[in-house]
Amino acid sequence: MKKLIIPLVIIATIAVLFFNTTEKGKNVKGVVATYLTPTSLINDNGMTVKDRIKLPEGFKRDYTVQNTFSHYIHNYKLKPGDAQVINYDGEPYIYQAGHIGVLDLPVPSNGLQQCADALIRLRAEYLWDNNRKDEIGFKFTSGHYCSWEKYAAGFRPKVNGNKVTFSKTAKANASKANFYNYLNLIFTYAGTYSLAQELREIKALNEIKIGDLLIYPGFPGHVIMIADIARDENGKPHFVFLQGNTPAQSVHLIKNPNNRDLSPWYDLEGLSALQIPTYTFSEFKIVRFL
Repeated sequence: MKKLIIPLVIIATIAVLFFNTTEKGKNVKGVVATYLTPTSLINDNGMTVKDRIKLPEGFKRDYTVQNTFSHYIHNYKLKPGDAQVINYDGEPYIYQAGHIGVLDLPVPSNGLQQCADALIRLRAEYLWDNNRKDEIGFKFTSGHYCSWEKYAAGFRPKVNGNKVTFSKTAKANASKANFYNYLNLIFTYAGTYSLAQELREIKALNEIKIGDLLIYPGFPGHVIMIADIARDENGKPHFVFLQGNTPAQSVHLIKNPNNRDLSPWYDLEGLSALQIPTYTFSEFKIVRFL
C-alpha cells in the first residue's frame, strides 16, 4: 500500500503544479471552471450587452452617453441566449462553456477576423455608422498608418518587410463593400502589437471606460474589450469583457472562471495578470481607441 501511495502523491503534486504554475495548465483549469460556473447574473432574454448582464446586489452600472463608443458597445445587439460561438468555417467552436452572449456580428469566412481584428472592426463600424469615416485608420505592425480615406481614394500599400509605401493603384471606391476590403487589409497587417503601440494607455481603474481594451501585445498576444462596468457599494469598478479569438470566430461575452459568485464580472484591483476562459494574461495593460 505504501508503495502505491507514494506514486499517487507524486502524480497529484505534478498535477497541482501543472494546473497552477504553467500557462497551459491554468488555461485547462479555466476551461474546467467555466463548466461549473453558474449563470445567475445572466438574463438570457436580454438582447443587448447591458440587458444580458445582471448586476450583483448593491452594484450600480456606469452610465453611457448617447453616440459615444461606450454607448455603442453597451447597447450592441446580441443573438438569442442559446447562441453558439461559430468559427469562420461555419462550424461551432469546440468549446461552448466560456461565453454568456454572442454579438450579432458576422464572421467572415476568410479566417482573418481574429482577436484584435474583431475589436478593430467594432471600432471601425462605430465610426462608419456615426458618420466619422474620416477618423477610420489603424497602424500596421510596422508603424505605418493606413486610413480608410486614402484606401477609398485608391491608394494601396506595397509591403516589403518593415518598409511600406503607398501609391494610387486602384479606382476610387467609397462603398461599404470596399470598406470591408480595407478591413481585411488591416486585419492582415495589424494586431495586438500595433494596437498596444498605437493606443493611449489608461493606468487608473476608475478611468476605464466601456470600449477600452485589456491587452497583452505579442506574436501571438491577446486582447479583450471592456463591455460593461458596474461599481460596488464602495465605488470599486468591476468589468465584463468581450472578445474575438483564434481561430476567427463569433465575438462573445465571456464568463469569469475565477469567481463563480461574481461571474461574468471581474475585479481587476491589484492584478498584474488575469485568467479568462482559454487564456491567461501573464501581464496586461489597458488602452483606449483615440
